[in-house]
Amino acid sequence: MLLNLLQNLANIRHPLRPPGAVSEQEFNEKCIRCRKCEEVCPYDAIQMTDFSWSSKTGTPIITPKKVPCYLCDDLPCIDVCPTGALAPVKDRAEIAMGIAKIDESLCFAYNGILCRACYERCPVYGEAITLKDELYPVVHEDKCVGCGICESVCPVEPIAIIVESAHEVNS
Repeated sequence: MLLNLLQNLANIRHPLRPPGAVSEQEFNEKCIRCRKCEEVCPYDAIQMTDFSWSSKTGTPIITPKKVPCYLCDDLPCIDVCPTGALAPVKDRAEIAMGIAKIDESLCFAYNGILCRACYERCPVYGEAITLKDELYPVVHEDKCVGCGICESVCPVEPIAIIVESAHEVNS
């Protein structure tokens, strides 16, 4: 019974996978839990899931509030994946880990407090997040790669900008 509960919870939660991750179903079939992507990540952004993820236990995820993906120039995590669970990308603009979503009711900028943290730290500067009227952050889904840097620098509690996994967005 507990195992069924954990399985159901794991299927509800959508993990933020490392760059190049194929569809969630294919990822879970291909990932052999070798930890190579975790070992080569220079920022320790890639961590392995624990038993609470049920059948996804031991697979790599990124938890942006702890450590986001800094989109390394050479993407070593993809290079070391022996099974294709992390597929090569031609350039960083093709990375589609997820999409950042802003909760305007929590965001400082939308509540009269000057804040540009997500805009200024976004690695797809001036494209993935822009400022409407030079004040209000706006996420452009077609440019956002889902790295989570915006989430990690958000000074609001609870966080006003979160990255939804590409698997959540597409499900």
